[in-house]
Amino acid sequence: MMRVSEIGDCLDLTVCSPGDPAREIGGVVSGDLLSFIMAEAREGWMWITIQVHLNVAAVAVLKDVPFILIASGRKPEKELVDRCLSEGITLACTRLSAFEAAGRLWEAGLGRPS
Repeated sequence: MMRVSEIGDCLDLTVCSPGDPAREIGGVVSGDLLSFIMAEAREGWMWITIQVHLNVAAVAVLKDVPFILIASGRKPEKELVDRCLSEGITLACTRLSAFEAAGRLWEAGLGRPS
């Protein structure tokens, strides 16, 4: 597990919505198909995606995903940022690909069985 505040140490992030820096993240799911994320994401996990629209926040709220990372240098729509701010969800962007971001998180120990 890692705290939201520790994840920035692994990745080159631009934070759009701070969320709760003390929240613990227990795993990571990566994907861009919302129905896949609704099936696979678990409470307290981080989600890596390239999707930037408002529906991303709706899925995060539904699944209690406290951290959304937008990969590949993409920027979120204003509506997504506003919703994440109002829901207390951490929303950040990185120039890294989803693959590289996931790899760095794995190397840092997030997602490995204890």
